[in-house]
Amino acid sequence: MSGTVLADPASLRDFSISFWIPTAVLAAALVIKLPTIVRLWRDPLLRAVGGLLLLACGVFVFCSPSTIARVNRLTGVPNISAPWCYSLLTAFCGSCLLLIITWRNGPADRSAVTRRARRRVVSVYCGVIVLLWVLFLLADVPVERLRDLDTYYANTPFMREEILLYLCAHAVACLITSRLLWNWVRAEGLDAWLRWGLKLLGAGYVLNLIFDATKLVAVAARWLGRDLDWLSTDLAPPIAAMSAILIAVGFILPHAGQYARDRWRVRLAHRELRPLYLLLRSATGEGVPFVLRATPELRLTRRETFIRDVLLPLARHIDPALGARSYAAGLALGHPPERARALAAAVGILDAVETKARTPEPAAAASGPDTTSLLQEIGAVSRALRSPEDIEAVRVRAAAEPAESVAVHE
Repeated sequence: MSGTVLADPASLRDFSISFWIPTAVLAAALVIKLPTIVRLWRDPLLRAVGGLLLLACGVFVFCSPSTIARVNRLTGVPNISAPWCYSLLTAFCGSCLLLIITWRNGPADRSAVTRRARRRVVSVYCGVIVLLWVLFLLADVPVERLRDLDTYYANTPFMREEILLYLCAHAVACLITSRLLWNWVRAEGLDAWLRWGLKLLGAGYVLNLIFDATKLVAVAARWLGRDLDWLSTDLAPPIAAMSAILIAVGFILPHAGQYARDRWRVRLAHRELRPLYLLLRSATGEGVPFVLRATPELRLTRRETFIRDVLLPLARHIDPALGARSYAAGLALGHPPERARALAAAVGILDAVETKARTPEPAAAASGPDTTSLLQEIGAVSRALRSPEDIEAVRVRAAAEPAESVAVHE
């Protein structure tokens, strides 16, 4: 073991990389969630997520060797960063348990069991934090250690107990959280994005348990007079970094996945209405004006509104008899009822556009069909317009049906 007080600066820079990468990922997760947290501040679940991500960022910022050295220098107390970092880590553990309890049972759950579980977590982990500072004040730790404090002071009275206390508190919280997460993953009816998020969270907490195991083995080796410091100084930090990344992604994934899925559905619906929109735009000579900053939801709403606004007056030119024959023709051609109905509506609209072009105003006695179902099924009609071959086949068969009927009667 080296007797130098400070580690080589070059090695510290290399070592710090493993701290700043997860810090950046956790900060990104916090930034993504922050607008929702601020907007829905009264939601205890969102507050718990924000607090947990903030504490996780704090753990990696203050556990970086460069930050440890800076805090020690600013306070003038060697190793004052130790109880501070241990306290942040312990608070993070308690936040994990509170979040899982709130998330699993729902924010509205006010049962006695849930309240008792929350109070127990808060009291136990607050007590651990207080005890960490008491033990540090009782310990004699004059030599500043930036990387290997856990093993360097593994045999020092009171500091030994402090190291063991924070590792055990962390391990217990990660074990309970991991168990709750994996039980939840097996539950029925979970959204796919939520299930994958829970799996990543569970993997992150399993890595946290491996982190605790490597630290405990290195400390126990010191108790037995052996040197396995590399487990604590070289292996544990990358494990903690990977764990933090998995946890951050696990929190982001359900919300980001749902957001991406909703956006994709909106864009798909907007694109689906394009054939019908183009047909009606060509019939009216007008369209929806393009707005650069319009959201996908607004563009979809405006396109739907335009289509319905054009279909309402156009319905006066739709021939109900042609629609009935087209529906029967679609069924006769082997299409399912829903597809046949959409093809019949498409044929009726095409015919109405052509009729309106010839006679802008229908006869006074003409009465259009009920447009309720047509206005509700504009997506299916627009999809049907993407199959001009099917539409033409239906039109040809529908046009031939009256002649066939006459021939049969004769």
